[in-house]
Amino acid sequence: MAVKPRKAFRVLLFALFVLLLLVPTLFFFFWMISLSIKPDADNLAYPPVFIPSGLTLKNYLSVFESSPFARYAMNSLIVAVGSTGLALLLGVPAAYGIARSARYGVGLFILVARMTPALSYLIPWFLLFQRLGLANTYLALILTHLIIGLPLIIWIMIGFFEDVHRDLEDAAVIDGCSRFGSFLRVAMPLTRPGIAVSGILAFIFSWNNFIFAVVLAGPRLQTLPVAIFNVLTFEQINWGPLAAAALLVTAPVLILAMMVQRHIITGLAAGGLKG
Repeated sequence: MAVKPRKAFRVLLFALFVLLLLVPTLFFFFWMISLSIKPDADNLAYPPVFIPSGLTLKNYLSVFESSPFARYAMNSLIVAVGSTGLALLLGVPAAYGIARSARYGVGLFILVARMTPALSYLIPWFLLFQRLGLANTYLALILTHLIIGLPLIIWIMIGFFEDVHRDLEDAAVIDGCSRFGSFLRVAMPLTRPGIAVSGILAFIFSWNNFIFAVVLAGPRLQTLPVAIFNVLTFEQINWGPLAAAALLVTAPVLILAMMVQRHIITGLAAGGLKG
C-alpha cells in the first residue's frame, strides 16, 4: 500500500515537470493566436491585451492580399519534397555503406557539414549557380537544402543499419541475392521506421529554412518563411499579419508532426535498441 502513493507522487511530479517545460511553448502559441485575431488597437495597447475585445480575420486576409501566399506555399512544398526525396535517395545507401564498412569518421565529417552555419555556404553556392545558369531555379534550392537533410538522414540511418544483423544479409546472398539486392530486400525493409523518421525530420527542417530562399531565390520562387519576412515593413511592425503569417507557415508542419508522432516515437525508440 505504501508503494502506490509513492508511484503516484512520482507520476504527478513528472507531469508537473513536463507541464513546466510546455508552459513557454503553449504561451507562445496562445500569444500568436491572440495577436492574429485581435484588431490593431488591441495589438498596440499597453499594457498588453491577452483576451481580445473582438475577433477579426482581417490579419489573415491581409497576408493573402499583400503577398502571393499560395505561390509561396507551393514553392515550399516543391522544394521540401524534392530535397527530402533526393536526400533519402542518396543518404540511405550512403548510411548503409558507412555502417557496413564501419567508416564512422566519414559519418562524423558529414555531421560537421550539417553543423556548419548556413551562411558559410551562401557565397560559393550563389557563384556556382550563376556560372551554371541555375540561379533562381527550383533545382538550386533543392540542392542547397540537401545540406540540411542529407547529413541528418545519413546520421540517423547509420544507427538503424547497425541494428540489422549481417547474418540476415549473408543468408540472402547465399540464396542467390546480390549485395545490392540484400540491401533492397533485407536491410531497407527492416529499417523502414528509420527512413520514415529521417524523411519527416528532413522535410520539416527544409520547410522551415529561411536563409537559402531569401538569398538564392527571386520573387517567383520565394518560400513561406520569406512570406513572414515580407510582412515586416520599415515604418512599423504589423503584429497581427505577422502572427497570422507565422501561424499559417507553422500549421502544416504542426499537423504533420501530430499525424506521424507515433511513427516518430516508434522509429526513434527502434533506433535506440541495440542487438
